[in-house]
Amino acid sequence: MTLENIQIVTQLEAILGANNVLSENSEMVPFISEPRKRFHETAQAVVMPRSIADLQTLVRWANNHKIPLIPQGGNTGMVGGQVPLLGQEIIVNMGRLNKVRQVDADGGHMIVEAGLILEHAHGVALQNNMLFPLTIASKGSAQIGGVLSTNAGGTQVLAYGNARALCLGVEAVLPDGSLYQGLNGLKKNNTGYDLSNLLVGAEGTLGFITAASLKLFPKPSHYETAWINVASPQIGLRLLSLMQEMAGNYLTAFELMPRFGIDMQLKHTMIARDPSESLSPWYVMAEMSLTKGRENIMQRCLEEAFGNKLIEDAIIASTLGHRELMWATREQMSASQSREGASIKHDVSVPISKVPELIERGCAVAEKLIPGIRPCPFGHMGDGNIHFNFSQPQGADPVAFMASAQPLHDAIYEIIADMGGSISAEHGIGQLKVDLLAQTKDPVALTMMGKIKHALDPNNICNPGKILAISKQD
Repeated sequence: MTLENIQIVTQLEAILGANNVLSENSEMVPFISEPRKRFHETAQAVVMPRSIADLQTLVRWANNHKIPLIPQGGNTGMVGGQVPLLGQEIIVNMGRLNKVRQVDADGGHMIVEAGLILEHAHGVALQNNMLFPLTIASKGSAQIGGVLSTNAGGTQVLAYGNARALCLGVEAVLPDGSLYQGLNGLKKNNTGYDLSNLLVGAEGTLGFITAASLKLFPKPSHYETAWINVASPQIGLRLLSLMQEMAGNYLTAFELMPRFGIDMQLKHTMIARDPSESLSPWYVMAEMSLTKGRENIMQRCLEEAFGNKLIEDAIIASTLGHRELMWATREQMSASQSREGASIKHDVSVPISKVPELIERGCAVAEKLIPGIRPCPFGHMGDGNIHFNFSQPQGADPVAFMASAQPLHDAIYEIIADMGGSISAEHGIGQLKVDLLAQTKDPVALTMMGKIKHALDPNNICNPGKILAISKQD
């Protein structure tokens, strides 16, 4: 630890208290190690403020001394937005700001602090006979502030929208230490620029979200969940149209998966049994969230699909255990690839009608570039977001396989651009995709983003180098 670092830690302890500051490398490991193990910079310290006032004091101090800060939630991000890039930053973990401030079930919203774990937010809603529908695989550790800062999506976007759509307003500490108070329960509020929406999805580059007003919905009385054999993604698309026509917004999940992903989980005993009734090259897991008086909608949809010769086999979950098996199989689809060696991954989206074309073109170019590669495209077909992943060929050297990743990345992103899609559907930009964003984003949009960043954060202390590259003058 350098003399300068010792002085910084001493000042941090004076601001926040010694019990809220970590500075030894061994203590900081859980906060600087991210899920995909891509980024390995250390931090000057990790701090955990216990109050909004303490956070404001910290930010003012950092702004005055031009010391970079990284807002961090549950450290579940996939693109390195929550961990150091420079090695000079202070990580500000928000986990101790985790109060539930208000629940207004009649008004359809609740106000919670940024450090509240997503699964706990689900529980708060259910205790009030309501539903907060945003759910992701990391719900047991992801925090509300991180979920909003990355504009997380998840498996129910087609019915309820992503994090931005589920947020009525936020409270945030801005880079100068001032407190933006944008919390409200209003569904209509037409009073100028939507500043809360500016902060949602900004990945902490414009300030620290400290609390949010989140939409609540009536709790479903029951779920109807089905595992459906489909011959191809094109058939899956036709099935989606049929189900939306018959069920409308009661259809809350529509997930496409290849047989390969299920075989991997069975091979490595990640699931106890096959959730399907028979073999198929592709499957759809569909779920309907229903209210009282709505029964057997899934059954009627499947009967119609059988009658139209769209599908040949399907099973509706008859027990909670079977439903949980279906969801576990879906949520482990990405993790199962690590059991098969290295994998090259893409979080992308295209217009829903173009998902089958994306998969066909992407798989063809991947096989041409890396013969024997094993595609595992899966995900949220209902909103056009496909996790286009590729496992190494059997017996291949993982290091050599990953060394060949860039041509495949380039090819997939070229297809995405040709189809009017997005290079990041729900994981964000972080530090992983900064250069890619600069190459693919509309130049005027990038200029606007840079001007907003400079206006709110002229000293570039909030998560520098994330989303936007650090300029020479910074």
